[in-house]
Amino acid sequence: MHQPATLQGLDRSQLRTVWEALESRQSLTEVAEGFQFSSSRDLLRAIAVALGLELVDLEGVQVDTSLLEAFPLKMIHRYEVFPIRREGDELTLAVSNPMGFQAIDSIGVSLRCVVKPVLVESDQLRQLIKSHLGVGAETIDGLLALQRDVPELEGFDGLDGQDREDAEMAQQASVVRLVNEILGEAIEARASDIHVEAQEHGIKIRYRIDGVLQRQPTPPEMNQFRAAIVSRLKIMARLNIAEKRVPQDGRIKMRVKGREVDIRVSIIPMLHGEGVVMRILDKSNLNFSLRGIGMSEQIYERFQRLIRLPHGILLVTGPTGSGKTTTLYSALSEIKNEETKIITTEDPIEYQLDGINQIQVHAKVGLTFAASLRSILRHDPDVVLVGEIRDLETAENATQAALTGHLVFSTLHTNDAASAFMRLTDIGVEPFLVSSTVEGVMAQRLVRRLCVECRAPVDPASVDVPEDFPWELFQQHDATIYRPVGCPACRGNGYRGRMGIYELLVANDEARDLISKRVASQDVKQAAIRAGMTTLRDDGWCKVLAGDTSVDEVLRVTKSDT
Repeated sequence: MHQPATLQGLDRSQLRTVWEALESRQSLTEVAEGFQFSSSRDLLRAIAVALGLELVDLEGVQVDTSLLEAFPLKMIHRYEVFPIRREGDELTLAVSNPMGFQAIDSIGVSLRCVVKPVLVESDQLRQLIKSHLGVGAETIDGLLALQRDVPELEGFDGLDGQDREDAEMAQQASVVRLVNEILGEAIEARASDIHVEAQEHGIKIRYRIDGVLQRQPTPPEMNQFRAAIVSRLKIMARLNIAEKRVPQDGRIKMRVKGREVDIRVSIIPMLHGEGVVMRILDKSNLNFSLRGIGMSEQIYERFQRLIRLPHGILLVTGPTGSGKTTTLYSALSEIKNEETKIITTEDPIEYQLDGINQIQVHAKVGLTFAASLRSILRHDPDVVLVGEIRDLETAENATQAALTGHLVFSTLHTNDAASAFMRLTDIGVEPFLVSSTVEGVMAQRLVRRLCVECRAPVDPASVDVPEDFPWELFQQHDATIYRPVGCPACRGNGYRGRMGIYELLVANDEARDLISKRVASQDVKQAAIRAGMTTLRDDGWCKVLAGDTSVDEVLRVTKSDT
C-alpha cells in the first residue's frame, strides 16, 4: 500500500509510481485507490498541482472544432487527446494521461507549435471525441492503442456453411471490433434500441435512450463498412448472411463488462439496403418492483388489492413501449409464492422470471395466444398472464378463465383505461361478460425523469403552460417545477431514466352498469373520475409538481382531459 497522498500534490517518488502504473496499463481509478484517493479526479488534481498543470472541466469549455481540419486524427485516438484552442503558436491540448509526455512532444513536432497540456477526466474526453468524430472512429482508423477501453464483448457465433466470402469480410478483426464498439457504446448509454439504417448516401445509427431516438455521430469512412456491419450482426444472431430479400429475426447473447445482455435482432430489406433494429435486454438492470416504477401511493394501494383478487381480468393498456410488460412482470413478482401457480404465454418472452412458468407463442405451428391459453387451463394455474388480447378467440378464452376462478392478466392497445371495455366489446365479447369479469384497467405512459444533477427551476408563469395546468395545487403545495438543462451525467440530454404515469380504473357498480349497456367510453371515464380515478394527465402533473419530470414531457405523452 502506498503512503497516503494529499490534494496539495505528489512528491517525486509518488509521481514515479504513478508513471509506472500508467505505463503498465493500469487505470487512473486503480492508481487513485492505491494512493487512498476517493476518486480519480482527486488524483488528477494532485498530479496537476505537482506538475504545475491546469485541471479543466470540459463541460464549460468552448472547443474550436476548426482545429480538427489540420490536426492528425490518428493522434487523437492513439494518445487520447483533443485540441481545444490555438492562439498564435500555442495549442491548448486536453489530455487524460498526465504522464503522456511523448504525446505532447509528438504533436508539437508534427504541428510545429508549442503545446500547452491541460488535464481532463478520461470519461469527459472520450465523450468529447465521440461527439465530434463519431462512434467507431478509432476502430475505422485501425488504431488499437485503446483496446483495453473497448468493452469486452463475448458473442456466440455460428456460420453453418453460409456464404464464405461475406463471412470472411464480416469476421475481420477490425469489423468485429467496430460492431462491438457500436453495441458497447449503446449499452453504456442505457439505450433500449439500436437502429442501423441504410440511407442513399451511407449509414445512419440511432440509439433510443429513455424512449427518444438520438442520432449518433459517425465518421464518413463508416459508410464503406455498411455491408460488413450487417453481415457481422447476422453472424452474431445466427442468421443467413446470404439472404438479403426477406426479413429475418434472431437473438444475440453477449457479455459486456461481466453483465449478461440479450439483444433481439430484426433485419428488413429496405430501398437502399438492409435496415437493422436491435432491442437491448440488459438482465443486470432487472428490478421488477411496483414501488420502483413511479406509482403514487394511492394507485399502488388500489393496484395491490386488484392483483390479489381470487379471479377476474386485470388489463394494462397503452401504446407500444409504454412499459406494460414491466408493470405486469412487477405485479407477478409481487404475488408469486409457493402456494400460487403462475403461467404466462408471451410473444416474445422478454425476460425469464424465476418461479413462473412461461410459454413462447409460436403462431407458425398453431401455438397462438388462444391455443396456449386453452392448454394452460389444464395445468391447474391460479394466475394466468396472456401477452396480448388480439382477437375474439383469445378474449373469449380469457373471459372463460376468469369465470372459472382464475386471475387473468393481459394487455390491450387503447388510449385510456375506459376505452378498454369498448375495445373488448368491439372484438366481439358480450358486454355483460365484459362488465362481470374485468375488475380493473391500468392505462399508462412513460415520461423521462429530469436529471437531478442539472435540472433548473422555472417559473410556470414565464413559460407557455397549457390551460389545464393545476395552478391551485401548485400554489397550495408551494411546489417548484423544473426544466431540463444537460450535463455530463445525462449526456447533455437533461433527462436520465424514465418513470410511469398511471390511470387506474377500478370497476365499481356504476361502471359495470354503464359497460353492460354499451355506453360511450367517455361516460365510463367520467363515472370513474367521480369515483376517485386520477387520469393520466393529472398523474403527469403530479410528477411535474414533485420535480420528477418536465411540463414538456407530460405534453408529449398525454392529451388534455377537457
